[in-house]
Formats: sequence, C-alpha cells, structure tokens
Amino acid sequence: MTTTHEASAPAPGIIRSLIPARIDRLPWSPFHTRMVIALGVAWILDGLEITVASAVVATLTKAETLALSSTEAGLIATVYLAGEVVGALFFGRLSDKLGRRKLFIITLAVYLIGSGLTALTLSGGTGWLIFLYATRFISGMGIGGEYAAINSAIDELIPARFRGRVDIMVNGTYWAGAIIGTLGTYIFLNQLDPGIAWRVAFLLGPVLGLVIIVVRRHLPESPRWQVMHGHEAEAEKTIDYIEHEVEAGGRELPRVPEDKAVEIKPAEDIGYFALARVLFKEYPQRAIYGATLMITQSFLYNAIFFTYTLVLTNFFDVDEKKAPLFLIAFAVGNLSGPFLLGHLFDTVGRKKMISGTYILSGVLLAITAFLFKADALTATTQTVAWCLIFFFASAGASSAYLTVSEIFPQEVRAKAIAVFFAIAQCFGALGPVIYGALIGEGEDRGPLFGGYLLGAGVMIVGGLVAAVLGVSAEGKSLEDVATPLALRRPGTRAEGAARSGI
Repeated sequence: MTTTHEASAPAPGIIRSLIPARIDRLPWSPFHTRMVIALGVAWILDGLEITVASAVVATLTKAETLALSSTEAGLIATVYLAGEVVGALFFGRLSDKLGRRKLFIITLAVYLIGSGLTALTLSGGTGWLIFLYATRFISGMGIGGEYAAINSAIDELIPARFRGRVDIMVNGTYWAGAIIGTLGTYIFLNQLDPGIAWRVAFLLGPVLGLVIIVVRRHLPESPRWQVMHGHEAEAEKTIDYIEHEVEAGGRELPRVPEDKAVEIKPAEDIGYFALARVLFKEYPQRAIYGATLMITQSFLYNAIFFTYTLVLTNFFDVDEKKAPLFLIAFAVGNLSGPFLLGHLFDTVGRKKMISGTYILSGVLLAITAFLFKADALTATTQTVAWCLIFFFASAGASSAYLTVSEIFPQEVRAKAIAVFFAIAQCFGALGPVIYGALIGEGEDRGPLFGGYLLGAGVMIVGGLVAAVLGVSAEGKSLEDVATPLALRRPGTRAEGAARSGI
C-alpha cells in the first residue's frame, strides 16, 4: 500500500491529508466503473419518469383508467417537477451535512416508494387524486435529491483527469431513460389493457431502482467528505479500500509526494442563507456563470421536449400513436452527444467546449427555425435537424451540471447543485407554457418561428457567458478549482480557516 513521508504535526484542530491527491492519481479501475453504473442510474430514472408521465397523460383521461380531466392529468408532471425542486433543496443540505453515501441510499428509497405507490392509485376521486399527486411529489423529491447527492459523490471520487467526461456522460444517460420509457410505454399502451398498462409503465423505474439500491449499499462514502468533516480515520480506511481494489487488478500505484498534502479544518454546517453569501459575495462571477448555464439549457430543453409531440402532430400531421418513434430518434441524438464529445471537455478544455456546444446548438436551431418557417421540412427532416442540434446541446447541458458541481467549495457542493438545479427548473417550467401557446392549433408557423429564434438566442447567450466567465477546470483537483472554505496548505496562510464559521 502507498506510504508517505512523515510530516510535522499540524496545528491543533487541523487535519493534514493526502486523500485528494491519492484520489486524483488513481487509474481507471473496476471500482470506478461499478460506482458510475450504480450512481449514474439517477439520470436514467429521471428520463424514464418524465417520459412515462408524458406518455400516459392521455390514457389517464379515459373512463377505463382514472377519468381525469386534461387539467388534472397535466398537473401530474407539474407536481413531479415541484417535488424535484423541493427534494434537491432538502436532500442537498442533508448530503453536505450527513454524507453522500447515506443520501444516495435514502433518495433512491424515497423515489422507489413514491413511484411504486403511484401505480396503486385506484380511481380519479378527490381522495385518490390527492394520493396520486402526493406520490408523484414524493417520487420527484427522491430524484431531485439524487441530483445533488450523486453529482457530488461522482465528482469527489473520480480522478481529476476523467471527471469531465464521466460527469457529462452520466448526465447524458437521462436520454437512455427516455428511450426505455418511450419503448416501454409504447409497448404497454398498445398491448395491454389501458387500466393495467399505465400502472406497469410507472413500475419500470422502481424495478430498475430495486436492482441498483443493492449495488449502492456496497459503495463507500466519499473520503473527501469524510476528511472535510473530521472523520480522518474513516477517510483513511475508505481510500485504503479503493486503492486495494485498484492494486488487486494488477496496477501499481505511484507514491504521492508530501507536498501534495492539504491541511483542513473540519467544516461547520452552512445553511442556505450562508450559502447565498458564499456564492454571491465570494464567488459572484461563478454564481452568474453557473446560473446562466443551468437556466439557458433548462429553458431550451423544456421548451422543445415537452412540446415535441405537439409540433409533430399539429404542423406535420404525424399520428399521435407514431409520435413516440420520432421521440426515440430525438433521444438517441441527445444520448450520443455526451458520449462522443465528453472526452473533449477534458482534453480540449471546459471553456472552449462549453461555449462551443452552446453557441453551435443555438446557431443550428436558428437555421432550422428559418427552414421550419419556410415549410421546407418534413417530420423526418425536422427530427434529423433536432437530432443534430441536440447532439451538441445535450453535451453542453450535461456540462452545466458538471460546472456547478466543481466550481464551488467542498462544504457547499451539494447545496450549490441543489440551488442552481432549483433555479433552472423554475425558469425551465416557463418553456412548455410559452411554446405551447406559440404552437396553438398549428395554423400559423410565425409565432413558433419566433419562439425558436428565442431559444437559439438563449443558448448563444449561455455560450458567450461561458467564453467570458468559464473556468478552466480540466485535469485539476477539485481543491484547486475551488479552494474549500476550511482548507489550509502547508507553509501558507490559512485561507479557509478564517471563513469556516460562515
């Protein structure tokens, strides 16, 4: 096992640690693969849930199911998204306070309970309608909590040189969930009795989640979180366990030099009011940068994704039953972008790739907007155009989550993700409302043409902000990208110690 030089004892109350450097010098190993699979399923579940809920809305208005009104059925997605916001904020704080591992077990369990109970809604009466909304809210809370806890855990456990591509690919798997949800509901709704089909569709996620929760139980806590919270002995055991797994695969780990050590004063709990002070007083440019990336991508995605079927049916006369097949093509384009472009965010660099993907997707959307207005597209060519646009936009959107996870200090990482996720969801919720009104009955392409230009402009603005305010985080330790509030480096002034009481 790797050893280090003896060093002079740190000041009382200060922990001297090589753990960040030991994590970042690790090669890729089966441990990392298992961790990414177990944690990355969060985005698959979210994509699946959103897709299933969208696909069964019409079915739930039928007399043989719950006989909901269109308004009551439409509120299902709204309640789920509201649950995500509340869950991200609630569990995000707990993740920073109690640890990543506890929360990625709890949040998945909350999701399983909520989504599983949804299938047990027996009728559309007032009591059962409240039950339906409550279960969708709980399910959303679980997934919202996953976003905060999982992004934090992945970034803290992945070596620096792999962090960008892994985070972007994991976030991109949302579209794998969309594909699974689309195929599942398409088969169930066409092959099973409507009263059974929608229930089975809502059980797709819990079945997958039950398998994954078993794997997650065997994952360790983030040693970065452990040492930051004063659990030095447990952190050493965790990193020893990870290193042992790597060495068992035949890899010899290089010795970590003592000058890579950091000295840390264990963190105090920081609430959301104190977090706002940290973000906007000490990191104002980064706060603006992170908020811009999250808001712009959320607005564009919600605007296009939630009105996708309306555009196909109203402007291209696509049969509603065949619309899911077009959605699969759209999802494949979104899924392939992060997987094919992800490594470039570590090699070409964050600023160039984030600004490039945002601006390019905006320009392509503007071009297709003019083709749409000129009625030069068919349902197939419009889908191909969207696939190309979102091949780049998907990689950019995934990088937004990576960005807000890595550019803020360790002590507030999960809460920062939660705050920016909540802000993005609130702004993103405006997209379907605005674009739904622009689509109307499909009689005039002019309003939607303007809407597409708006979406294009929003993404270009995001790209320009990235070009100016972007952070070159590729290949850097998290502690170098954003100095922890309680971090001291040997031989230097205790930069973070004076701020640890924030």
